[in-house]
Amino acid sequence: MPNALFVYPKFPPSYWGFKYALEFLGKKSSMPPLGLLTIAGMFPKNYNLKVVDINIEPLTDAHLEWADVVLTSTMIVQKDSLYEVAERCNRAGVPIIAGGPHPTSYYDNIKEETDAEIDHFLFGEVEEIFEDFLTDFESGSAQEIYREKRKPDITITPPPRYDLIDINAYGSMALQFSRGCPFNCEFCDITKLFGRVPRTKSNEQMLTEFEMLYKLGWDGAMFVVDDNFIGNKRDAMRLLPAVQQWQEERQFPFSLFTEASVNLVEIPEMLDAMSEAGFNMVFLGIETPNDEALLGTSKGQNTSKEEEAGSYLLRAIRKIQSRGMEVTGGFIIGLDGDTEFDSHIKFIQEAGIPMAMAGLLTALKETDLWHRLKQEDRLLVESSGNNTDMSLNFVPEMPRDELISEYRRVISTLYDPTLKNYFARCLTLLEHMPYTPRNVRSITKEEALAFARSIQRQLFSKQGVEYARYLLKTLKDYPKMFPEAVRLAVMGYHLEKTTRYTVAVEDFRSFLNDEMDTFKEKIPQFVDAQGDPMREFQNYSRQLFPRIKTQYNAIHKDFQYAAHSALVGFQQSMFKEYLEAEFAAFKDAVGTFAKAQTERLGELQAYVHSVFARVRAQQAQLHSNFKYHTDDFKQNAQETFDTFRDSVQRHLEQLFGSVPVQIEGLS
Repeated sequence: MPNALFVYPKFPPSYWGFKYALEFLGKKSSMPPLGLLTIAGMFPKNYNLKVVDINIEPLTDAHLEWADVVLTSTMIVQKDSLYEVAERCNRAGVPIIAGGPHPTSYYDNIKEETDAEIDHFLFGEVEEIFEDFLTDFESGSAQEIYREKRKPDITITPPPRYDLIDINAYGSMALQFSRGCPFNCEFCDITKLFGRVPRTKSNEQMLTEFEMLYKLGWDGAMFVVDDNFIGNKRDAMRLLPAVQQWQEERQFPFSLFTEASVNLVEIPEMLDAMSEAGFNMVFLGIETPNDEALLGTSKGQNTSKEEEAGSYLLRAIRKIQSRGMEVTGGFIIGLDGDTEFDSHIKFIQEAGIPMAMAGLLTALKETDLWHRLKQEDRLLVESSGNNTDMSLNFVPEMPRDELISEYRRVISTLYDPTLKNYFARCLTLLEHMPYTPRNVRSITKEEALAFARSIQRQLFSKQGVEYARYLLKTLKDYPKMFPEAVRLAVMGYHLEKTTRYTVAVEDFRSFLNDEMDTFKEKIPQFVDAQGDPMREFQNYSRQLFPRIKTQYNAIHKDFQYAAHSALVGFQQSMFKEYLEAEFAAFKDAVGTFAKAQTERLGELQAYVHSVFARVRAQQAQLHSNFKYHTDDFKQNAQETFDTFRDSVQRHLEQLFGSVPVQIEGLS
C-alpha cells in the first residue's frame, strides 16, 4: 500500500495563533489543518495516510523515509516553511504536491523565490479534479498543474479525516459549512478564491462531522471556518435548528464561533438561532469607523444611510452582544481615506471588543486593491501575508513612517503592558453580554490549571494591579461570567506579549536604519586609496557587530524570523552602498589611466585587481562578522558583486573602446 504524508507548514507567531494563551492550556496550536484533512478524505482506502502538522510536531527524516508522496496546503504567511519542506522532500527524493491559497495565487512567485522543486500544483478547490490527478499520478503521467474548472458543489465534499490527528493538541476544532461571500471588499481575496455565490453543505454532512468529533472525544470550542457564515442566509437558517437539536441532545458539547458580515444584525431571527445553537462568538470585519474609508474599499455593508459608520457599527455590536455572543473584530490601519486613528481606538474601547485584531493594510495578489495600486504605480512588493508585520507592500496615502508610527501607537494602546485598556474592554463586554447557559461553560480541570498559571504569570507582573481589579469587579458584578473573564484574561496575556514582541522587531529595524545612516557617512573612509581602507572597515564592522548582536538577541526567539529579513537586508545594503562608493572612486581613478592609454595599462591592471581584492575582502568581512542567517546574504551579495563587476567592465569599454585589462578571473 502506498504511503501519503500530509505536511502542514509552520505559521509564524501572530495575534491569530494564540500561542501564548494556548500554553496556559497545554495546547500547541489553535486549530487543525482542515484543508489537508479534507483532502485526506478523498484518498482511496488502499493508501496509508499520516499527518504531520509542523505547528504541533517537527517533520523528521523518518517521516520522509516513510512517505511515497507528500501533500501540503499553505496560506501566504506559511510560504517560508513550505519552501523548507520542499527542499527536504527534494533531498529525500519524495515528490511533493502543493495546494491552498498561496500556491493558487502565487505560483509565479514560488518559481522565483525558491530553488526547491515542487512536482505538482493543485489550484483552487479540488473536489472535482483530485481523482483525475491521483489517477495520473499513479500512472506516472501527472501534469505539473491541475486547476479547478468551476466552483464545485461542496455537497460532494467528504468528511475531514479528524481521526488522523491528535485533537487534544489543539485549542479548537474546525469544520466548514460554506464557501464564498456575496460581498467584494477591495482588499479581500476570498471572492477571487471561492467566488461570490456561497455554496453550502447539507445538514446531514454537517451533523456527520459534528458527530465524528463528538465520538473522538472533542468537547470545547468549535470554529465554523466560513468566511461569511451568513453569506447564504437561507441555508444558514436551515442548518441552525438542526445544530441546536443536536447540541441539546448531547448537553451542548461544542461552543461555536464563526465569521460573519455586519448585516447579521439586520436579521434578528438569525441572531436568535445562532445563540440558541450554541454560538458564543462572532468575528466581524469592521475595518474602520470611518464612512469614507469604508466606501472607498467597497465595504458599504458596514455603513448606513441613516447614521454615521461609528454609530451604526456600535449599535450592531450591541445587538450581537445582547444575544450572549462576544464580538471580535478585524481593523485595518492604512486604508485610503483614513487620516487619523484615535477614532479606531475610541471605537474599540467604547464597543467593548477585547480581541480587536488591528493590522496594517496589505495588498494581496489579484485583489481589486492590488490591481488598483498597480495601476496607480503604488505597488512595491508582494505581500508577506502577515498584516501584523510592520512593513508595507504599497505606497500609502499617509507618509509611510507616519503610518507605521500610528499603527504602532494603536496596538500599543490597545494592548499596553498593564492591559488597563484591554481589561476595560472586557468589563464593557461583560456589561452588555448577558449570561446564558450556552455562552459560559463550567470550568474543566484543564481550565482550572490555566487559571492557576494565569494568576502566577499575570498577577505577579506589570498587569498585576489591573488584572486583580478586573477579576474582583467581575466576581462582584458578573459572578456567573467569571469563567469567561478568566478566558479573556488569558487571551489578553497573549495579545500583549505578541504586541510587545512585534514592536521590538520594528525597534530593531529602526536601529538598523540609524546604523545605515551612520555607515553612509563613513563610507569615504573605506574607499580612500590614500589610507588603509581595509583596516578602517574591519575596525568599524567589529564595533558594529556587537551592537547589532545585542539588539538581535533581545528579540524573542519566536519573532527573530521577522528580524532575519531586516538583518539580511541591512548586510546587503551595506555591501551595495560600499560598492557604489567604490565604483565612484574607481571611475575617478581610471580617468587618469585613460589619458595615458597604453603606457599605464600595467598600472591599470594592478589597480583594477586591487579594487576587486578589496571588495572581496569587505564582502568576506561582512559575512564573517554577521553570523546570523547569512546564507541569504551570501547569495544576494554575489548578485550585487556581479552587477558591480559588469559595471566596471562597461565603464572600461566606454573609456577605451574595449577592456584593456583582464577581469575574467575576478568573478
